[in-house]
Amino acid sequence: SGYTSDEACGLTPRLFKSGRHDAAYYQQVWQTILAGNVFRGEVINRRKDGSLYTVDQTITPLLDMNGKTCHFVAIHEDITDKKEAEKRIIHMAHYDTLTNLPNRILFTDRLHQEMIHANRNKRLVSVIFLDLDRFKTINDTLGHTFGDQLLKAIANRLKNCIREGDTVSRLGGDEFIFIISDITHPQDATLIAQKILSALSTTFYLEGHEVHVTSSIGIAIYPLDANDMDNLIKRADIAMYHAKEEGGSTFKFYMEDMNINNFERLMLENDLRKALAKGELAVYYQPLVDQNTGQIVSMEALVRWQHPNRGMLFPAKFIPIAEETGLIVPIGEWVLKTACAQTRAWHDAGFSTLRITVNLSVRQFRQQNLVNAITRALQETGLDPKYLELELTEGIIMQNDTAVLAALRELKSIGILFSIDDFGTEYSSLSYLKRFPIDTLKIDRSFIQDITTNPDDAAIVTAIIAVAESLKLKIVAEGVENKEQADFLRKLHCNNIQGYLYSQPLSADDID
Repeated sequence: SGYTSDEACGLTPRLFKSGRHDAAYYQQVWQTILAGNVFRGEVINRRKDGSLYTVDQTITPLLDMNGKTCHFVAIHEDITDKKEAEKRIIHMAHYDTLTNLPNRILFTDRLHQEMIHANRNKRLVSVIFLDLDRFKTINDTLGHTFGDQLLKAIANRLKNCIREGDTVSRLGGDEFIFIISDITHPQDATLIAQKILSALSTTFYLEGHEVHVTSSIGIAIYPLDANDMDNLIKRADIAMYHAKEEGGSTFKFYMEDMNINNFERLMLENDLRKALAKGELAVYYQPLVDQNTGQIVSMEALVRWQHPNRGMLFPAKFIPIAEETGLIVPIGEWVLKTACAQTRAWHDAGFSTLRITVNLSVRQFRQQNLVNAITRALQETGLDPKYLELELTEGIIMQNDTAVLAALRELKSIGILFSIDDFGTEYSSLSYLKRFPIDTLKIDRSFIQDITTNPDDAAIVTAIIAVAESLKLKIVAEGVENKEQADFLRKLHCNNIQGYLYSQPLSADDID
């Protein structure tokens, strides 16, 4: 508070009153403690220098011989730093750290609301999908730091192209997406698209370089092109690729005949249904290393598909299909059992403390026999549960489902560990970290990539580590590709790292 004991002694708590709480708040406090009950809650106080700080306070009434309240004992814990860290994480969960534009989560929430509004008022909503043309060439030629500065400048121009109430969001990389709300005719979106193309056509002057930027734009209209959000975005994306195929620097409205790529996806789905039975799937393993000792402490199991015609396919190509069709359940069970069996084999070979991390999807958590499937895999392979770590997404946790919580607690009771994957890219609330039995936070690679050059990324990682330490959680950094990143993380006391600096994912045979 800034007050000395001599200054505060003999005075009432009004000394710290900030004016941020109304009379009803104080009435609740007094009603609680005068009734002989303990009051617990957060309060904003004012320091001697006038600055505000937040405390977690517990006020306990003391009773006299007649059972009446005669004194109070108040214990305050300053949680200002924790509250600030939570604010930063909440902002981080909804805004792109480079451009400060809304990210995918905030974008989808706003689009959902605009679609409801349009449906109620018989209006239209346009989604405009933008991809920069040949941006990779700029990155490769002038460097990623320059590329980031250019993306910031582009974002600023794009914000000036939309009306109040519209939204421009960065999805990642060089992709941006717009919500143009409350329109009456599809051609209304044409004016915005033309304005965007014109704004980007003006030369950028950055760090002594002249840069010319063009973009490809796709437009889809709700409800004319799609009745749901996912298909609306997908069709704007399809239209954008058709604009790019025409050489870029133009825009295209979605047309039904653009959907030819759906046939390719259907063929891939049919092949995936047979892949497990044909033995085309394989589990690869990427080590997690302790920087202090150089020792491998765990392996992450990652599925690959050796397609007979398309070659090696990575998860991004087929896991979304597996999720949508429900194939993720048998595939997930197979990956879990395979990974547990391999880990037990490594234990028998002398690596007796090695852990295995296996990803669980939202769809898997919806199956009623999840706990039985996991315990059966452990029993059949003979792996001790304490060497299994299940990796969850924030989306699973944020369902706030009592069944999910019950399943986690049951698995936790037998010794299984839990980690949150890609922490900071979705919802990121400190409340669920306290409620759910989480052991480890994994910092997403998107924050690690530029941690040594981007102050925002460095601040975010520092905040996540501080939150983990305050909650006594372990921390893992994903996507560490060079020594500079590793050294930076070591200074932040983040010693568990995973990435190509140490090893890419390998087959069990290659590891042996």
